[in-house]
Amino acid sequence: MTPLISPSELRSLLEGEPAPALLDVRWNLMGPPGRQEYDRAHLPGAVFVDLETELAAPAGPGGRHPLPEAEQLQRAFRDAGVDSERPVVVYDAGDGSVAARGWWLLCWAGHARVFVLDGGFAAWVEEGGATTTRVPHPEPGDFVVRPGGMPTADADAAARLARTGVLLDARAGERYRGEREPVDPRAGHIPGAVNAPAAEHVTADGRWRAPEELADRFAGLGVSGTDEVGAYCGSGVNACSVVLALEQAGLRSPEAPAVLYPGSWSEWAGDPRQEAAVGPEAG
Repeated sequence: MTPLISPSELRSLLEGEPAPALLDVRWNLMGPPGRQEYDRAHLPGAVFVDLETELAAPAGPGGRHPLPEAEQLQRAFRDAGVDSERPVVVYDAGDGSVAARGWWLLCWAGHARVFVLDGGFAAWVEEGGATTTRVPHPEPGDFVVRPGGMPTADADAAARLARTGVLLDARAGERYRGEREPVDPRAGHIPGAVNAPAAEHVTADGRWRAPEELADRFAGLGVSGTDEVGAYCGSGVNACSVVLALEQAGLRSPEAPAVLYPGSWSEWAGDPRQEAAVGPEAG
């Protein structure tokens, strides 16, 4: 079952029973706040879930967006109307790189039916989908967060994976190469990591590439269907889209997903004991 859902498929799903819970997780690293976009217009019935305060713990030594505590995450999902037996659709502004964080957290927490809206809010509007400014107040959900449904790695495990498997860095090429670093303490990448920018998962209109295109792209980066593979980014957000893309490509499955390094570069770069590699190569 694909982790993506098209706007037309979502319309059909919304006509059925039970209708899915809709989570609007729009967020941009450099602003403006996603809540402003939500207040201007959102999908009818969608609840805004804030990345900074609900889908992440406070920034600290563990990075800019550490995984939230189970109790915090459960409260956020239940407040958004998430039930154990009800499907969930997560969307962002367009390319799915942020929505994938919501998808990953729900899978990590044990939810079995989670989808990312292909093309996000932009695709929904482009295909004539209705929008509203009305803020819904759903009945609280009953979803119980049970962490561990998706594999994670700490810094040491990520370093080992870069040596023994394939560790994919989802940041833009200039950040990976160490040419600039706008937000984290140091520039560069984890030694041995391979650059796989999240922006390349989608086409110019923000729709996800076809599975065969994604599979070819990952094959060119050294990913096979059997090697251990993991992902990181700046703070553990966009790397979730690598995990999703690998599943969409058929190179990983819900039963054996790719590993996420949640602390990502923001944790690694903040630890002076960790080496930072620079340049275009994985070394």
